[in-house]
Amino acid sequence: MAYTIGIAGGSASGKTTLIEKIRTLYHDKVTYLAYDNYYLPQDHLSYEERCLLNYDHPDAFDTDLYIEQIQELQAGHEITCPVYDYTVHTRSKEVISVSPRPIILLDGILLFEDPRLRKLMDMKIFVDTDADERFIRRLMRDTKERARSIESVIQQYTNTVKPMHNQFVEPSKQYADFIVPGGGNNPVVHATLKAYLDQILFAGQT
Repeated sequence: MAYTIGIAGGSASGKTTLIEKIRTLYHDKVTYLAYDNYYLPQDHLSYEERCLLNYDHPDAFDTDLYIEQIQELQAGHEITCPVYDYTVHTRSKEVISVSPRPIILLDGILLFEDPRLRKLMDMKIFVDTDADERFIRRLMRDTKERARSIESVIQQYTNTVKPMHNQFVEPSKQYADFIVPGGGNNPVVHATLKAYLDQILFAGQT
């Protein structure tokens, strides 16, 4: 059975930084499945209508499919994962094959909100970062990488990201086994995680 680690936290809190560090440490022993790829498809709506949707609410995700595919990986089966295109606010036509490996990394802002998801995780890590820093990171990321205007980023943050964070994301921190303050680039946290995962992965080896 694979060891499943969930990494949650607010938007632009540093989850990806922590994930990349773990992937660098363990290379081919890690497979990664982002909750963001499981946003519901919105092809039936116009681009303008998609822009108005609340993407920070649990109802925005195809959680049933996400759970099903996590369970498939845990059972040792390869899956075909959807790909979400942030530039058009819906799923891409592309898919990616994901192979089972000893460590399964999951991440998403609402990863700990659903009790069904929490039950699938052996370890739950919450990346806790100051709100102002998260907003600045999100503004830079969305304008550079996701073709968003500054105005649209500010509007989305004000209307949905911030209130949904307060309603769903922040309260889910109580379910974490491990809280990482100040973002994912923390060498003490990296060393602690490595020591713990080494015990799990290499137990009984000489």
